[in-house]
Amino acid sequence: MNRLKTFKKYAVSLAMVGILLGYSFQAAAATAEPGVRMVPENFSQLAREVRPGVVNIRTEKHMKDGGPVFRHFFGNPFEAPNPHGNRPGPFSGRNPNQEQKQQSLGSGFIIDREGYIVTNNHVVENADKIRVKLSSGKEFDAKVVGRDPKTDLALIKIKGSDDLHPIDMGDSKALKVGSWVVAIGSPFGLEQTVTAGIVSAKGRVIGAGPYDDFIQTDASINPGNSGGPLLNLKGEVVGINTAIIAKGQGIGFAIPINMAQNIVAQLKKDGRVTRAWLGVGIQDLTAEIREYYEAKDQKGVLVTEVHKGNPADRGGIKTSDIIIAVDGKAVESARDLSRVIAESPVGKEIPISVVRNGAKKTIHVALGKRDDADLLASGPSNQSNEFGLQLSELNPETARRLGFAKDEKGVLVTQVAPDSRGSKAGLQQGDVVKEINRKPVSTLEDYYRGMENVSSDKPIQLLIKRPRVGFLAIKIV
Repeated sequence: MNRLKTFKKYAVSLAMVGILLGYSFQAAAATAEPGVRMVPENFSQLAREVRPGVVNIRTEKHMKDGGPVFRHFFGNPFEAPNPHGNRPGPFSGRNPNQEQKQQSLGSGFIIDREGYIVTNNHVVENADKIRVKLSSGKEFDAKVVGRDPKTDLALIKIKGSDDLHPIDMGDSKALKVGSWVVAIGSPFGLEQTVTAGIVSAKGRVIGAGPYDDFIQTDASINPGNSGGPLLNLKGEVVGINTAIIAKGQGIGFAIPINMAQNIVAQLKKDGRVTRAWLGVGIQDLTAEIREYYEAKDQKGVLVTEVHKGNPADRGGIKTSDIIIAVDGKAVESARDLSRVIAESPVGKEIPISVVRNGAKKTIHVALGKRDDADLLASGPSNQSNEFGLQLSELNPETARRLGFAKDEKGVLVTQVAPDSRGSKAGLQQGDVVKEINRKPVSTLEDYYRGMENVSSDKPIQLLIKRPRVGFLAIKIV
């Protein structure tokens, strides 16, 4: 009898635990976001459905020894490790001016049956030949439709076919930190490799360019994954795998698809990207600046300069204004402001909210066109200027990696075309242009203005600063 009572008590206890657990599961389900899978159900099915839309990209480039891949790995921003491990050492005895045929690997994904494929700019930049291989084994020659070095995006094209399998686009803005994601690509040439992880962070700034806004993930990304898709569990592209930290593990970065779609659309239509221009000098608000302007808790961006005759000047923005929103979008940093303006349509009149002398004010400004876009974001017909140089403004993070002070001023040489006037004069990747004919150069605008004022039939003298070397005077003839 005692045993029977004990058994009944035990059964009741189990029933109560079951009820409580059931309630807990129901409560968790009730608080979970609708449509969000808490645990992956079937990676195999997702991979099977999406892999036909992922491609392997092989390129060939003829260049001088050294290679142009920039921003791929942080360990050395001007050279990516050879995935086959046969890169010569610094004392290999090679002539640095000897022409080399360099092969590189990357990934991409199909966006429509016309044959358009999205990848990274550094995968196809200056390629003489591009070969695309589908998951089925079929191979195609591809051509570059357009490139955007500033965001490291490129659009290439193969022959269209109903047999192509485009991948659906997702919404990177809706992506949550901690959400599961899947990366597919060709790391080290191992085609159609599938890795999984979570979103580690969003909005990462890694010093790769002026419009950094990366998704960080711990899904395994390696050399060759560049240009491949980062997918949510619905099989939709939410990012484009772009960079890793060379000595890090579980730290990869992807370009958000929401940012990429506008750029890809422009590349498809025009072969280039046109960005809007406000025409102001800006900086982040520091504690000291907030105190000086009596704006202790204010968020926004300080206007340090208004360029005469530019859209901001014509619209009425003034030095010392604090910009807090653009077209209804809050801005909290100089990078936020640059990105929002760049993504806005050229010529559009937009409301800009500022704080001036403690009072809020809305100013309407018709945005202009950024002048350097034609040189830095074009298709293969206009890859470099007459000196064979590709340039970018030097940001603090890149300056630090090159061994300079973070406030170093100048224009960074990111690429020198073989046999160009710049190459023959001795310019190299990583050089920072400080002066043109003894006139200071701090920005791209300074550089182009300086080049406009030189005579085409006379030598041009450049003062450059080279990492681990110092100042050099170079003459371009």
